[in-house]
Amino acid sequence: MANKMWAGRFTKEIDERVNDFNSSVSFDARMYRFDIQGSMAHARMLGDCGIIEKSESETIIEGLKGILADIDSGALEIDPEAEDIHMFVEAELTKRLGDTGKRLHTARSRNDQVALDVRMTAKYELMEIRKLTVALIKTITDIAENNLETVMPGYTHLQRAQPITLAHHLMAYAMMLLRDVGRLDDCYKRTNIMPLGSGALASTTYPINRQQVCDELGFDEITQNSLDGVSDRDFCAEMISAISILMMHLSRFSEEIILWCSWEFKFAELDDAYATGSSIMPQKKNPDVTELIRGKTGRVYGDLNTTLVMLKGLPLAYNKDMQEDKEALFDAVDTVKLCLKTFEPMLATMRFIPENMRNAAARGFINATDCADYLVKKGLPFRDAYKITGTLVHTCIEKGLTLETLPLEEYKALCDTFDEDVYDAISLDTCVMQRKAAGGPAPEAVKVQIGYVREKLED
Repeated sequence: MANKMWAGRFTKEIDERVNDFNSSVSFDARMYRFDIQGSMAHARMLGDCGIIEKSESETIIEGLKGILADIDSGALEIDPEAEDIHMFVEAELTKRLGDTGKRLHTARSRNDQVALDVRMTAKYELMEIRKLTVALIKTITDIAENNLETVMPGYTHLQRAQPITLAHHLMAYAMMLLRDVGRLDDCYKRTNIMPLGSGALASTTYPINRQQVCDELGFDEITQNSLDGVSDRDFCAEMISAISILMMHLSRFSEEIILWCSWEFKFAELDDAYATGSSIMPQKKNPDVTELIRGKTGRVYGDLNTTLVMLKGLPLAYNKDMQEDKEALFDAVDTVKLCLKTFEPMLATMRFIPENMRNAAARGFINATDCADYLVKKGLPFRDAYKITGTLVHTCIEKGLTLETLPLEEYKALCDTFDEDVYDAISLDTCVMQRKAAGGPAPEAVKVQIGYVREKLED
């Protein structure tokens, strides 16, 4: 028991199986930098408040700096047998400084210490995910800007519906990802609250200065209730929720890229560096990256479910169940970062095939709505125009024609309102260019969308 920081109450050695079961160092070791930074701020405050001698505070800080430098350089390896990263750092500090090192844990508990470490880790990772998401949005807007007049079919129910442009389609994903950035920013606000000083659950009798630690570590404010301070993991659930929605957007985009790269669509082709082949079929070029993103999205949903179910029945304050927060959070973080880091260059190097997009747009009667609108603008009620156009489409299908190739006399046989200008009204370019309403696919409207997104990113 001598090597356990909590020894004293117990008279027997802990069962080795329980020790392994209880240990979290295998996954919380990644928080070592934040654990040490938090401990340095705590030690400085203890010295400034006269809770320990100033000289001891300074010695502890220097000792922690040495441990951090040694872990960074590889001179000190984190002991896999340690109970957790907090105990490892404190034990190493005590080994180096003796009794002075033992004073570090004055006026704090592992409960508020781990709450601090997880929040600091979450803050850092939120900003990393944000940077990667912003980089992807910028790539999307760059591609969109180069494809303002690349006509393609827009779909509903995976059926060709109306003509749009590739730029318009891509900017839909830019808008989704922009909302993801907003969710990450909102989550950051609620994560950026400092819990250290909450103690085990009931704060401390020492005259600590929580605000000093808060300011040194760059938090916005301190937690206002010590019970909540150690037991709150809302920010973990919120962060994984935000990541889950981001993954859902990546998965939807991936699904479309999978379709676009199929021979049935052939709107795009992946760069060889971001595709794989088959072990038996030499002609295959598989979109494995996008398929994996689609699959990994379910994995992140599992992390969210793990976190919510773990928290739902916990009484206040800290319970060991909460050790499960980190593996779920870290897995969600690592997964979304890996996906973003791979998706962005894959998209940037993907080759689009405009002629195939336009050919697809030319088939499927996706200008039927514009044909009906043509009649409405000449005075017919929309429902009458809708019925007439539907009949025209049926006629075209029977005769193997399109609305563009259907003779004018066929139009006039159904409605005298039709004239030669109908062909201009239903041309793909007109259909797209005339949709100038805010948010629409006309190049001038998409330029506004691109400007909006770029302005938001600058803000």
